Amino acid sequence: MTIIPNQGELPGVDVLIIGSGSAAMCAGISALENGAHVLMVEKADALEWGGNSRYTAGAMRFAFDSYEDLKPLIRDLTDDRLANTDFGSYPKEQFLADLQYFNQGEPPTETQQFLVDESLSVMQWLSSHNIRFDPSYARQSFLKDGRHTFWGGLALDVEGEGDGLVRAERAEFERLGGTILYNCSAEEVVMQNGKMGGVRCLRSGIPLWIPCRTVVLGCGGFEASKELRTQFLGDAWTDAKVRGTRHNTGKGLELATKLGAALRGNFGGCHAVPMDKNMPDYGNTDLPHNERKHYRKISYLYGLMLNALGERFVDEGLDMRNYTYAQFGKAIIEQPGNVAWQLFDASVEPYLYADYRFRFASVVEADTLSDLIGKLDGIDQATALRTVDAYNRATEISHHIPFDPTRKDGKRTQGLSPEKTNWANPLTTPPFKAYPVTCGITFTYGGLAVNRNGEVLNATDEPIPGLFACGELVGGVFFHGYPGGSGLTSGAVFGRYAGKSAAQYSLQKPSSLNS
Repeated sequence: MTIIPNQGELPGVDVLIIGSGSAAMCAGISALENGAHVLMVEKADALEWGGNSRYTAGAMRFAFDSYEDLKPLIRDLTDDRLANTDFGSYPKEQFLADLQYFNQGEPPTETQQFLVDESLSVMQWLSSHNIRFDPSYARQSFLKDGRHTFWGGLALDVEGEGDGLVRAERAEFERLGGTILYNCSAEEVVMQNGKMGGVRCLRSGIPLWIPCRTVVLGCGGFEASKELRTQFLGDAWTDAKVRGTRHNTGKGLELATKLGAALRGNFGGCHAVPMDKNMPDYGNTDLPHNERKHYRKISYLYGLMLNALGERFVDEGLDMRNYTYAQFGKAIIEQPGNVAWQLFDASVEPYLYADYRFRFASVVEADTLSDLIGKLDGIDQATALRTVDAYNRATEISHHIPFDPTRKDGKRTQGLSPEKTNWANPLTTPPFKAYPVTCGITFTYGGLAVNRNGEVLNATDEPIPGLFACGELVGGVFFHGYPGGSGLTSGAVFGRYAGKSAAQYSLQKPSSLNS
């Protein structure tokens, strides 16, 4: 790896990438394989690099027709479970429908269609660059009639989860000749005579000028900025917990809009998840990366969620958790005190995510419902007990319907508002447990206007010369919700094409760089 001096001006490069998460890494790998000289700058240090990607569980949603599409991607084909597994299929039409489900009646966008069309191809491309995948047995399958049955459209996780993904991508980026500069924040992207000139940076507080032919912005959304959260999402989001990196503060939006970039998408929307009430304010860097995600609490569909008034506020059984957890995090922040409690009985314990057995999980336990509710600080206990009693009575209408965690089973309540429309098991089997939860924001939906080539567009939909973007900065992919696992795939798809386009642009349009 090239050692870069910590002062002055650097030799020019073809492609300068800002950010070091998975989308940025994909852009870097793609630019390198297309013949460009590539430098990546990251404002975090060598411990906190990797953006939000390092905080993910590594699930990637993509369209596939059968196991034959998955087989070349799976790391260990000797796994005995494979012969006894039903992966099903996830055609492009279903992926697009799942995205459109969150568009509130609007048709699919061009960026959504492109994500779907390229999703399998980008998985194959990642595999060709030494990224390995495993079936998501622990999170996306249940034993049904003796077979491992997958549900919800997600089949594979990256080996080593999000941390493993970016580490493997970084190794590939560096193997191909890329260089990363840590502690280097991009402060201004400079155009000169209508062409990309370079980027003014601060490296450990010292000004640094980097000439370049193209810039790829891959530095995330604005979820870690309290000011921008309040401006775009509302006052309730001022003190939201941030699930991932503290470095995604909207810098990419600032850099691009100063050059005339247009905005696109829903700036009032974000991916937000029910999280342990006592989670840290940011992703907990004191924990190993494979433990940080365990603050999530997303098995609510098998129990009840009560707010501080002791009332239910969502249909916990509306859909599989892949399609509701990003909505229900938002629902929690709208409750009094930004808090709720998830209640379960022992009958559903085997179906709860491992997150509920995490060593730092906040939990209250009792042998009776009245004792359990009596231990919940800050809740209207009398109303909560009436709510649970009413729920248990309302489940009698469907007691004859078998509980099935692998699909929407139609086991519902009658006479409640809101009803619970699936998985409505009564809470009757002790011990009973309650988990206090809050809202953790993952990433924001509003971003830049970007075309299929990853080019950033201005107000008249014309590309800004030499400026590209990928990852959370691409607007128009997600609007009012999110099918789980789509974010990493979107980052890879747009990162791959942004890097390829930037390399082609830089090599075809020489400038006066001193390289």
